[in-house]
Amino acid sequence: MKYRSVFDIIGPIMLGPSSSHTAGAARIGILARKLFLKEPKRIKVHFYGSFAQTYEGHATDIAVVGGVLNLDVADPALPDSLRLASARGIDVEIIPEEAIPEHPNTVRIELYRDEDWLSVTGISIGGGQVQITDYSGFPLKLSGENPTMLILHKDAYGAVAKVTQCLMNECINIGHMEVSRLMKGDLALMVIETDEAPTSETVARIQEQSHIQKVVVLEP
Repeated sequence: MKYRSVFDIIGPIMLGPSSSHTAGAARIGILARKLFLKEPKRIKVHFYGSFAQTYEGHATDIAVVGGVLNLDVADPALPDSLRLASARGIDVEIIPEEAIPEHPNTVRIELYRDEDWLSVTGISIGGGQVQITDYSGFPLKLSGENPTMLILHKDAYGAVAKVTQCLMNECINIGHMEVSRLMKGDLALMVIETDEAPTSETVARIQEQSHIQKVVVLEP
């Protein structure tokens, strides 16, 4: 693992008690909220491994819910996130799971609002650093540290080319790109990391292309 600063080693500025079980958990919640694009009315949190065993003592449940509420890891309101969620009419369910995960610090967050639903699985890898490993059934490795576009689209000829053409027209360089699909000809997901964040005009052009269903932009 490449460290970019001393804070990658000693951990982030945060409310304790743990950079992996608290700060990392909050950041997974923040990313889940950004991917959902709106405030949910229901939050289901599934804890696995070490998270399932220690979430109460390390306030991991409070951290995840606070992240979903868009509270930063150092926000003094973070410890009060469960009460804040209740005050906003958000139903929260915490579920410790017995299944053994690949990584001990694993959480799956399900967000609901009206007909919209999203499932995000993330792992806390230490020092407050995280990875999103699953987006509603699509496997991926997403840290949220670089400008990233997640594009849901039909698995159809030319869909990828149309998106990359839009980025090329705006002189936006692609640093990393992954494409996966659930089934041939079914729903697919593009994950594109870029050197700079796309403008709202670029996102709108991509959204207008045939076969594109949803575009989500994550900025660091």
